[in-house]
Amino acid sequence: MTMPKSPQFLSGSEIRQKFLDFYIQHEHKWLPSASLVPEDPTVLLTIAGMLPFKPIFLGQRSPEFPRATTSQKCLRTNDIENVGRTARHHTFFEMLGNFSFGDYFKEQAIAWAWELSTEVFGLSPENLVVSVFQDDDEAFAIWRDQIGIPPHRIQRMGEEDNFWTSGPTGPCGPCSEIYYDFHPEQGDDSIDLEDGSRFIEFYNLVFMQYNQDAQGNRTPLQNKNIDTGLGLERMAQILQQVPNNYETDLILPIIKTAGEIAGIDYSESDEKTKVSLKVIGDHIRAVVHMITDGITASNIGRGYILRRLIRRVVRHGRLIGIQGEFTCKVAERAIALSESAYPDVREREAVITAELQREEFRFLKTLERGEKLVAEIIKKVKQAGETQINGRDAFTLFDTYGFPLELTQEIAEEEGLTVDVPGYEAAMKKQQETSQAAHETIDLTVQESLDQLAEHIHSTEFLGYTQPQSPGKVAVLLVDGKSVESAEAGTAVQIILEQTPFYAESGGQIGDRGYLSGDNLLVRIEDVKKESDFFVHFGSIERGTLQLGDTVSAQIDRACRRRAQANHTATHLLQAALKLIVDPDISQAGSLVDFDRLRFDFNCSRSLTPEEVQQVEEQVNSWISEVHTAEVAVMPIAKAKAKGAVAMFGEKYGDEVRVIDFPGVSMELCGGTHVDNTAEIGVFKIVSETGIAAGIRRIEAVAGPAVLDYLNLRDQIVKELSDRFKAKPEELLERIISLQQEIKASQKQLDALKQELALAKSDQLLAQVESVGEFNLLVAMMENADPDGLKTAAERLQQKLGESAVVLGSALAEGKVSLVAAFSPQVQKQKKLQAGKFIGGIAKICGGGGGGRPNLAQAGGRDASKLEEALATAKSQLQESLG
Repeated sequence: MTMPKSPQFLSGSEIRQKFLDFYIQHEHKWLPSASLVPEDPTVLLTIAGMLPFKPIFLGQRSPEFPRATTSQKCLRTNDIENVGRTARHHTFFEMLGNFSFGDYFKEQAIAWAWELSTEVFGLSPENLVVSVFQDDDEAFAIWRDQIGIPPHRIQRMGEEDNFWTSGPTGPCGPCSEIYYDFHPEQGDDSIDLEDGSRFIEFYNLVFMQYNQDAQGNRTPLQNKNIDTGLGLERMAQILQQVPNNYETDLILPIIKTAGEIAGIDYSESDEKTKVSLKVIGDHIRAVVHMITDGITASNIGRGYILRRLIRRVVRHGRLIGIQGEFTCKVAERAIALSESAYPDVREREAVITAELQREEFRFLKTLERGEKLVAEIIKKVKQAGETQINGRDAFTLFDTYGFPLELTQEIAEEEGLTVDVPGYEAAMKKQQETSQAAHETIDLTVQESLDQLAEHIHSTEFLGYTQPQSPGKVAVLLVDGKSVESAEAGTAVQIILEQTPFYAESGGQIGDRGYLSGDNLLVRIEDVKKESDFFVHFGSIERGTLQLGDTVSAQIDRACRRRAQANHTATHLLQAALKLIVDPDISQAGSLVDFDRLRFDFNCSRSLTPEEVQQVEEQVNSWISEVHTAEVAVMPIAKAKAKGAVAMFGEKYGDEVRVIDFPGVSMELCGGTHVDNTAEIGVFKIVSETGIAAGIRRIEAVAGPAVLDYLNLRDQIVKELSDRFKAKPEELLERIISLQQEIKASQKQLDALKQELALAKSDQLLAQVESVGEFNLLVAMMENADPDGLKTAAERLQQKLGESAVVLGSALAEGKVSLVAAFSPQVQKQKKLQAGKFIGGIAKICGGGGGGRPNLAQAGGRDASKLEEALATAKSQLQESLG
């Protein structure tokens, strides 16, 4: 057997460009990478190259062109623990793809994939093996008869490996994959594509040819599609002839930069050090692109993923000896490597640097505390001869010290231990407060119905920019998410019209309200949501019967629309004022435009001063009074950006965009509804400015008629306070301050009296003292003593009794319990007893916990019915220990 020649070296940038150029030459439309923040509400991040085209493949959106090619940024964290430990696992990766929307199919897709692999990238056919779905005889025959692959190098694979589905129902089809064989000299007798040391899959071709129903039946699609993906990092490994993806020119320069900071050489490092360097190289690429796409670190959703990745970078930096902050230096290398393909990473460099500095500084503080605490816990676990960290301890590390479970698990694994994750989750469930992400999605039952109907209806035509009323034919009628032919009065319905004046919720602006009417028909519309290109009207039939196919008169509530328009335009003016007065780098991180209020979230590392808030409000009102006229235009996105239009990071835009321009004030890409001139807003009032996450501030405000509602409410409250306090409005502040001071003084007196009462009660307990060896022991209950009084009493009794152990308990309101332990020096030294550890164990009997110093500690519980049992246990244990 002749040995195949080695492939020609190509850089990562050359591979990307050659792929795109090849398909552009074959009449594919080149599209820039979509954001890592997807339109699809069912996923947090863009996890595949086809995700931006999912609505087209599902039939929910008509394609603008029959063929496309992209280099798509992707990010996955489902197997983050394998990053750096295997040759090919990554969080961030680039997927090169070519797509056909009802145009070419298997024969052409296979031919081009082979031509690209062998002629453009120069791979020897002797190094290539392909797989097909086990029942796909058509693909097998194309590879064998037209491409000329020997049958024994075409592997038939099962449904788990080589069949793609979009979900339980919907488009699906077989796959065919091309593998590179690093060791063809081993022969063809025992080809095992699962052998990662010999084979690497680099190109996946998906043939979408069926539609699968709820029963699993598959019928041929009228329009068949092609979805392919070629992994850039994998092709770089092949063409650059390196042992893993990390040593390609896409990642290795980042690794070397981290090594230089740590004073180590990657090539000479041990395996453990190499893993840390690889983690840094991988994660920093992900972090740079996430921040570029508008994601900021937080404790929920995408923000949590970003925070987790940054913290893993910092911790692995510590593991290889880096002290202090370093992530910005490594990120600069990643930006330099990416900017030719993704210029926005350089444009957002200042934002990336600021976010990294902020997160790294915070986590270094957390890390110092947490690592010490984890070390203490691990020591305790090992001394006890156990192999698992208690879930409650892991949760305390997270809840009290901000130390993530994932890092506790990593450190435990390095020490040969595990973490009780179910116990951690149980503790989390008990203590976490209910919170919801700030976005809503359409009812899934409605979405499933739309998926099934998508092939048979057209996208909704929106007329509402210029027409508040229009006729519309009922294209879809749903009740409880199921398609029906008709619905009667009293029924809640979801309706899709062929055309509508109703604005559907998007871009932060809520949907219109209004009515659909006809002969003896009235449907009240309460909300409108957008699902792909369909406007779903949610409402209820108040009169008559609605039939599928009826033509109705659609009328929006004009008063509600005017309020929404005023609030939406005010949001644009607010962003412009923030950029002008606070920081030109401020960018939108989210918004809500309602009928009665507006909310604007923005990136800013500090709170605004009261003076800045006032200046921003005055600037917006100044622009309102100057009567700036809106200029609305649709233009290519490149032209809009060149003109200076502001785009929201993370938002997906098409080739043509709508630009809302108030010349000299604000120019933004926006699909929402707006006033014709700023004077229509009337007035603008900021209600609050707060922080909602690290580096994210929120302004809540009102505009237009909503300001009068806001002021009326305030006026009513002031009048009621004036009546209650018998003071004029201008005297209220002084009166309230005076009352607060009086209350504070009274509280001090009350606390002092409680302390005196507790001390008086404590003297009565001396009769219960018993001698145990050379020590005095007092375990007793004090009625109606608050935690502070109980603590004071225990401390005083211990001092009176000399070498002694004192434990006091009290039942509080709502069935709660307070416990205190006070131990003298010899009890601690001679008997090895610590008040904190002891009372924490006793409190568990009452469903609580706590701790403190070795000499004095306090705990609480939630079950007062167990207090007597807890005190009896404390007495028994101390009698045994002291004796």
